[in-house]
Amino acid sequence: LQLVESGGGLVQPGGSLRLSCAASGTAVDYYAIGWFHQAPGKEREGVSCISRGDRPTYYADSVKGRFTISRDAENTVYLEMNSLKPQDTGVYYCAASGYVCRKALNEYHYWGQGTQVTVSS
Repeated sequence: LQLVESGGGLVQPGGSLRLSCAASGTAVDYYAIGWFHQAPGKEREGVSCISRGDRPTYYADSVKGRFTISRDAENTVYLEMNSLKPQDTGVYYCAASGYVCRKALNEYHYWGQGTQVTVSS
């Protein structure tokens, strides 16, 4: 399974972005897919996750009500990011983990290369 993120960029506070995680090699709907955020100088942390079968989904408290994770029929998982804040700045990674979402990063065995999101005026 190979994962490739895209959709990052520079956006003003309050703006929106949609990140994509495109899979190849294996159907992405076999896996739980998580999105992770690594802010400058900080550890990577989980943002959201969608389980195999698309239920349940999970969100970090910091993004609840602002971010939405979804999966389409064409092997892509999305992270819709609204009301962006400067603290959302960083590199966003998607990763695959078995059938269910996991908290531990080492439970995710396939990772993309990341896409940079910068929220600044």
